[in-house]
Amino acid sequence: MAKNVVVIGSQWGDEGKGKIVDWLAEECSGVVRFQGGHNAGHTLVVGGKKTILRLIPSGILHENLDCFIGSGVVVSPEALLAEIDELNAAGVKNVEGRLKIAPTCPLILPYHIALDKAREASKGDKKIGTTGRGIGPAYEDKVARRAIRAVDLFDTEKIAEKIKANVALYNVQLEHLHGAEPIRYEDIMETINGFKDRILPMIHDVSRTLYEKGQKGERLLFEGAQGTLLDIDYGTYPYVTSSNCSAGAAAPGAGVPPHMLHYVLGIVKAYTTRVGSGPFPTELFDEIGAGLAERGNEFGSVTGRARRCGWFDAAALKRSIQVNGISGMCITKLDVMDGIEEIKICTGYEFDGKQVDILPCGADAVAKCVPVYETMPGWKESTFGIKTYGQLPQNAKNYLKRIEEICGAPIAIISTGPERDETILVQHPFAD
Repeated sequence: MAKNVVVIGSQWGDEGKGKIVDWLAEECSGVVRFQGGHNAGHTLVVGGKKTILRLIPSGILHENLDCFIGSGVVVSPEALLAEIDELNAAGVKNVEGRLKIAPTCPLILPYHIALDKAREASKGDKKIGTTGRGIGPAYEDKVARRAIRAVDLFDTEKIAEKIKANVALYNVQLEHLHGAEPIRYEDIMETINGFKDRILPMIHDVSRTLYEKGQKGERLLFEGAQGTLLDIDYGTYPYVTSSNCSAGAAAPGAGVPPHMLHYVLGIVKAYTTRVGSGPFPTELFDEIGAGLAERGNEFGSVTGRARRCGWFDAAALKRSIQVNGISGMCITKLDVMDGIEEIKICTGYEFDGKQVDILPCGADAVAKCVPVYETMPGWKESTFGIKTYGQLPQNAKNYLKRIEEICGAPIAIISTGPERDETILVQHPFAD
């Protein structure tokens, strides 16, 4: 049986998953996105050319590769078509022919976006920090069994009836809870009619195709979005995303049995970042933090929001390793640490009068955590673009080795730059 790989973010997202999925994609026959929405930006750099993907799996630049959007993803048809048009304009071949959307995907419609923005606006300084793209309300509709799913686009009468009911419900919330403008049924139907004809040909029985590929022994790559510490169940709740972004979600999110998930590759930044609100124990407010942000270009690829930066948090990563069953880690942005004289690693916290070595659950508990640091010497040499482990400065090797020791998981890949080939392979995830 082929070894299928699940790629997940192991921190608060923005770890560089897109590059690694693109790099691994040449080894497989399909890449599957299994959760999240178009609030996730995955940046690829190939031949100096930058491509930012939001919904489309990061294997799309490999022109003979099929890409799948599983039912765990909430799909904005308008955002998806805009992304397809960007790729077409950039010369990527046969995007719509290679992209398959599960019929069970919930759709994000204008009333989801309106409610998302109205809620955040009414919360003032207590806002969660959503991207305002309707992700949360779309997942709410899914759980409440009122979602408009991709398959509904085939039945005009049924979808019209469901839209009327949803518009009535949303307008109660918009007008009476948040003092916002109501939405019109006619506008929603006009939006749907505007994208329906392009979306329908891409709707496909993703679950069956993936299972058949597995039966044939073909390799598959499952691509997560966001990061484990933003998981709706295991993240710093309520400052989390609206889906399960841990490795186990790949099975229901893609529609495959759990035994098809063989190797979990956890993507880990060489320091720690977080975007939006929520507790962040190792956050830096000094020149070192500002330097990490500048050298790492720490701004959201979709939102443009500045990311908060801090020291590497091994105790938080331990939680992620436990939740995901990480087989191997990929350390990204090692080069951003170049030139720092002394480097700190958070090995645990002072929490409620005692020392703990793993991130506690929930935002209130994490907010009480005071990091306990171990200090190591940094390195002055440049690691940018290095492609073999032996070329790394000794202190960089020591730093990586210490991360392995504290966290209890091996490093399989090290990324030293944004390009595909600026990568050190220690142990290939697809190796038998």
